[in-house]
Amino acid sequence: MSKFGNSNNKKDVPPITSSSLSDIVFMLLFFFMVTTQMRDTENKVKVTLPQATEIVKLERKDLSSYINIGPPTRTYQAQYGTDARIQLNDSFKTVDDIRDFIAAERDAMSEGDRQFMTTVIKADQDVRMGIVTDVKQELRRCSALKIMYQARKAE
Repeated sequence: MSKFGNSNNKKDVPPITSSSLSDIVFMLLFFFMVTTQMRDTENKVKVTLPQATEIVKLERKDLSSYINIGPPTRTYQAQYGTDARIQLNDSFKTVDDIRDFIAAERDAMSEGDRQFMTTVIKADQDVRMGIVTDVKQELRRCSALKIMYQARKAE
């Protein structure tokens, strides 16, 4: 009778070990902490990017300095109005402040990387070309000649 087994002696399923679970959780936590980048600046201007005809990908985004041009967001419209403004880092500036901004960005880079610095202009599609031309002229005066325009992909 022992061939067929005893119905009273059911085999117990071994419990799942959770000893390595904490290692996996900490490894995932560490991975996301290392790979996640926090946003450096807060957008204070509204930028609707125009459609692009050509796209070139930046190889090193850490060598890029961003100049945002557009109307202020709703929270800043009472203070600054609805005309297009220039945002450098986290504050509104004028065209005359671009020279100091570029100098500060260059000083923050290493000596070898300064020649690869790229200035990216993010301008709203409804901004008049006059303010963009003024920004470009000031960038030429301070020898920031590598300029790119950010746009959205053509759909």
